[in-house]
Amino acid sequence: MKHYIFTLLIAVLATIVLSAQGTLRGNMYDGESGEPIMYGNVRLDGTDIGTTTDLDGFFSITNVASGTYKLIGTYIGYDSISVEVRVTSGKITYQRLEIQAGGVELATVDVSGKREQARSDVQISKMTVTPKQIRSLPSTGGVADIAQYLPVLPGVIVTGDQGGQLYIRGGSPIQNKILLDGMTIYNPFHSIGFFSVFETETIRSIDVLTGGFNAEYGGRISAVVDIKTREGNKKRYGGAVSVNPFQSKVLFEGPIRKLNSDTGASSSFMITGKHSYINETADIFYNYAPINQTGLPYNFTDLYGKISFLSGNGTKLNLFGFNFKDRVNFANVANLNWITTGGGANFTLVPPSSSVVIDGTVGFSDYGIELDENDGNPRISGITNLLARLNFSTFLKNSQIQYGFVFNGLNTDFKFRNFLGNTIEQRDFTTELAAYVKFKQKLDRVIFEPSLRAQIYASQADVSIEPRLGIKYNITDDVRLKFAGGLYSQNLVSSVNEQDIVNLFVGFLAGPEESIFKPGTREPTDHRLQKSVHAIGGVEVDVSNNLTLNLEGYFKNFTQLIAVNRNKLSEQDPNFSTETGKAYGVDFSAKYETKDLYLWGTYSLGFVNRYDGEQTYPTIFDRRHNVNLLATYNFGSNDAWEASARWNMGSGFPFTLTQGFYSQYNFTDGLDSDVLSGNADLGILYSDDRNDGRLPYYHRLDLSLKRTFEFSKYSKLEAVLSVTNAYNRDNIFFFDRVEYERINQLPILPSLGLNFTF
Repeated sequence: MKHYIFTLLIAVLATIVLSAQGTLRGNMYDGESGEPIMYGNVRLDGTDIGTTTDLDGFFSITNVASGTYKLIGTYIGYDSISVEVRVTSGKITYQRLEIQAGGVELATVDVSGKREQARSDVQISKMTVTPKQIRSLPSTGGVADIAQYLPVLPGVIVTGDQGGQLYIRGGSPIQNKILLDGMTIYNPFHSIGFFSVFETETIRSIDVLTGGFNAEYGGRISAVVDIKTREGNKKRYGGAVSVNPFQSKVLFEGPIRKLNSDTGASSSFMITGKHSYINETADIFYNYAPINQTGLPYNFTDLYGKISFLSGNGTKLNLFGFNFKDRVNFANVANLNWITTGGGANFTLVPPSSSVVIDGTVGFSDYGIELDENDGNPRISGITNLLARLNFSTFLKNSQIQYGFVFNGLNTDFKFRNFLGNTIEQRDFTTELAAYVKFKQKLDRVIFEPSLRAQIYASQADVSIEPRLGIKYNITDDVRLKFAGGLYSQNLVSSVNEQDIVNLFVGFLAGPEESIFKPGTREPTDHRLQKSVHAIGGVEVDVSNNLTLNLEGYFKNFTQLIAVNRNKLSEQDPNFSTETGKAYGVDFSAKYETKDLYLWGTYSLGFVNRYDGEQTYPTIFDRRHNVNLLATYNFGSNDAWEASARWNMGSGFPFTLTQGFYSQYNFTDGLDSDVLSGNADLGILYSDDRNDGRLPYYHRLDLSLKRTFEFSKYSKLEAVLSVTNAYNRDNIFFFDRVEYERINQLPILPSLGLNFTF
């Protein structure tokens, strides 16, 4: 702790000393739409002083001597811009840059902004995904969706096309935080696993942090997916309409007050919605793909809206709201409904006379789910979340200080009855408070990023102090070593059990306030939180301007995991059980990118196990080997054609073997029960070793062909022919041990989609 305080004091003193120099900051925007330019290059002509823009197009250059300079902004695919700026000692100069898309790329710009960003940031176990990358993937129904792209990333596993869960480097879904504009989305994927609640056309960027993330993020012990949406078009009205056999969607956007080129002020809106009808069209197009003779009974509706206000100096305010619904009805089996509703605001404040940039988020969300099964015991769960977050950032010449405060209020309502008739019920309100500080320093070829988070769990009367560290060493401009690690904690528990491959009911509980015990004992635990320790190391290599390789090894030690005790035998048994676990492995990825060709390949070797007090066993998502290959090629006049192919292969998931069967009598008639001639249920004897078997290998090929018809500068039509599971691979989805019946994942699904943009 003393080290962090000392570092902070040094930084504050440095700020005072450097105030004798001038500061130049600003934003870079697309001149056509007013959208921020991410990872653009900004430099002062004739000097070695420069930087790159962030996700909001913001840049800050400090410690600039007084004088007049030419500020040059460049970005691949855009014409460069050069403006004259006057920097004054002790003052902050703001400059807004608008760059225009150009047909000729500058020969002097031979590296992308992303590559320059990789040399300036630690970025270990962090992948930034853009809408362009999502659209490059062959997608079911011709609909680009983040739910289909995430499994292409190294270390990410999805267990099924229907109700499958997302696992990231050994962490279960509850251990991954999914954020939309700073708000936690508790159920981000629809019951048919091809689609998420997020609309690709509204996304600006997605940061996928598979481990080792810094103290800016908290409340989860495995991974973070941070999704940020863009603002609506600031200069003209436009939108998009899509239709295909799975769903239809619409987007409309435009200015409320058009962007003023002189002042830089504007306001805009964006609204989008999508609705599925696969439950109706499946009988027409996919009647050969029954799921328990119920067809494809999936139905969902998503709405999202945003209003944005932008000032002339980079200060902005966004107001947003969302409503996501999901319904699935397996006839005579189960009926499930869930809904998420919420809204909030985020802002960025850029004071004209202060080196500190302030941003924050306030929001409210409500998630409720109910599952009715034939057993007559409905499961219900709800979680209401109130969030307030405030961040402060100070930019120095080769360093940056960021600190912030978070308030998180959670109200949970959960009711679950297990197969023995014992009920687990919880109604709780808890608050979480957090403070963090992050310091980034660039020293020649070394980027050093220590951070510290203090997480206060009010209901647990517990404070978790979590130091974290990230380091990158640029051996050369093209070879970089990196390391990250830290301590992590969370208080939220999910109803989804790690033993379930498929579970449509996703409920949430606050962490237990009752006593819990160490695995396999009656010895109370030292705390009632889920905790983990991460250690990650890797190397990234720019083989050429077009080819990048990345290799990372990771180790996650889950020192305490908490789950609902669904095997509760009596009311006296605890409602929660504990385990420990480990996840470790190696992820390799290669990316080759030119103007017309995009190639992406990954290989992951992973090991995930848990210890329940009796035995150490592999989890049901312990996929030992996983390979993803993706290719996208643009061809024809004006690149009007695009062909894509994606192939995935994974080794089989573990499962517990069957030893035998027995007659299971319920003795409902007491002593009069006829055990000799009565019909008994079939009981199952499982192997003593949990998950000691392996399912067959999974592999699947998806293909798509897209033709673009341009009618004007702003209007075009995309016709997308796609085939999911092109060679009709029978990948196992579920096996009924009693009926001895195998049910496979979805078969070959061809489709034609039309996307019109105007």
